[in-house]
Amino acid sequence: DWVRTLEKKSADRRMGVWMALSDSPAGLQLTLTDEDGHVGSAELAGTWERAKDPAQAADKLREQLGRLGDTLFQASDIQVHLSQPWFVPASQLNALRRDAVASLEAARAAAYARPPRAVPVDPPVPYPEDTLTYLANVFNQKARDFYSKHGVKVIAAAYEAHEEEGEVSLMITKHCVRFSLSLCPKQAKGVTGVQGTVRAEPLQLINGKEKLTLRFDCKPCEMHVVGKIKRSVLNSAPESPIQFYKTRPQAHPVH
Repeated sequence: DWVRTLEKKSADRRMGVWMALSDSPAGLQLTLTDEDGHVGSAELAGTWERAKDPAQAADKLREQLGRLGDTLFQASDIQVHLSQPWFVPASQLNALRRDAVASLEAARAAAYARPPRAVPVDPPVPYPEDTLTYLANVFNQKARDFYSKHGVKVIAAAYEAHEEEGEVSLMITKHCVRFSLSLCPKQAKGVTGVQGTVRAEPLQLINGKEKLTLRFDCKPCEMHVVGKIKRSVLNSAPESPIQFYKTRPQAHPVH
């Protein structure tokens, strides 16, 4: 289900905009009004020939102006109010539309009011768990203080702190080697003569002298790549200094 969700088309969120093309003293004016009442406009100077087919010319104008592409907007309505059914080249209409969209975006940015900062909840909302392993990636005192503030009692340091010397999950993936090799117990379910014979036993990845164990957690459909930290890495300094305190350290007076 998780993979299928990723494969679906992403949500396309756009804002409706009303477009109006009209005559102006210099030539043409395009006005855009969005759902929030912001207005942007642009003008195109020039003279144009009368279109041979007025109805077709108006349709072409609407079609060209409505091509908002990858902008934030989608055309809710397009009105054409011209004294004559002018024939306007597509390249000029595209430039007019881009300028009007830029004007509307500038108007929206100018009118934006930053919402006030939310007031912290007191007492803090409790964290769903009271114990965190290295997988929580707590690698500095501020992170530890945050979790402690929200009720976590046991907090292990991140893997980069070099405190996990035994075998641990180095990677947890949705990609499963057993599934790729048709050795998944779920694949064997319902297959006569096969069901019950395929088990999610560990496998090994071998690359020269490197060996990593693959363990399979079939209920959430996850594969764990398990290994130990190298002795050379363990003996080296952590990526950045880290020191956890059980209580807040007292500041030393300055003499």
